[in-house]
Amino acid sequence: MTLMTKFTEVFGVEHPIAQGGMQWVGRAELVAAVANAGGLGFITALTQPTPADLSREIQKTRELTDKPFGVNLTILPAINPPPYDEYRQVIVNEGIKIVETAGSNPAPHLPMFHDNGIKVLHKCTSVRHAVKAQSLGVDGISIDGFECAGHPGEDDVPGLVLIPAAAKHIEIPMIASGGFGDARGLVAALALGADGINMGTRFMATVESCIHDNVKQAIVDGDERGTELIFRSLHNTARVASNVVSREVVEILKGGGQFEDVKDLVAGVRGRKVFDDGDIDAGIWTVGTVMGLIDDIPTVGELISRIVTEAEQLITNRLIDMVTVPSSEELSA
Repeated sequence: MTLMTKFTEVFGVEHPIAQGGMQWVGRAELVAAVANAGGLGFITALTQPTPADLSREIQKTRELTDKPFGVNLTILPAINPPPYDEYRQVIVNEGIKIVETAGSNPAPHLPMFHDNGIKVLHKCTSVRHAVKAQSLGVDGISIDGFECAGHPGEDDVPGLVLIPAAAKHIEIPMIASGGFGDARGLVAALALGADGINMGTRFMATVESCIHDNVKQAIVDGDERGTELIFRSLHNTARVASNVVSREVVEILKGGGQFEDVKDLVAGVRGRKVFDDGDIDAGIWTVGTVMGLIDDIPTVGELISRIVTEAEQLITNRLIDMVTVPSSEELSA
């Protein structure tokens, strides 16, 4: 049995599972492992210090896989904005055929990407933004529920409601993000109207993930309560791991502080130090509530195979066994 959906058909992958962009995490080894296992992995463009570094990372990924993979380009407010146009040009020059956009309106990127045969999967956190992106001509939607790591938007709508609400309006392929980490989540997403799932935190805790083993173990040891929502008062909410730094940020902002009062605490260089050195209290690092469902650190191949196999078993065994068909005698009674 194979799980074929609009997502697998349009984006040319075997399984309806994506590994979306993750700052400091979406690198060649992880992306290639996802691709080789039949999923869709994305290199995070802005993890690479320069556009030339992105070019080299794409080439490195191609040395590790001959399967489809993409590049994530996230545009968010930054202390020092990177050269987005140059990163976009590298994506085109390197012949990438799938891009995940996030953080802002995808309209400025679509002509250049579509003119070069690139499919665009746009990540959004609300039905209205998904509908708008569809009207602009994106090729797929990744809809992020409140459970997700990173930026869940400001509406606080969890996936159980957000996914079917979006499915009523979205006709192009749509994958569900936020809170997904196992077969139960995949089956639930499909039942709610999605065409697949996007996982971030779950892929962080895999053998091929480049982050420090201490962080992987912290995810395994953590539970669904182990996150903080920072920047709420600034209307730029982000879900991150609960640690010394994130709790301090929450308290400063709760007390009336502004971004200037916390910018040194939330600097990206400190977050990268967490992933590189393994000091989980060194800075802000992103993780989702799905941490509470993660109990091991498998290879990517083992993880995707397990999810797909167990999803098929759930659909063909447990769920179908719940459906009773009336006998001919009962129908005629």
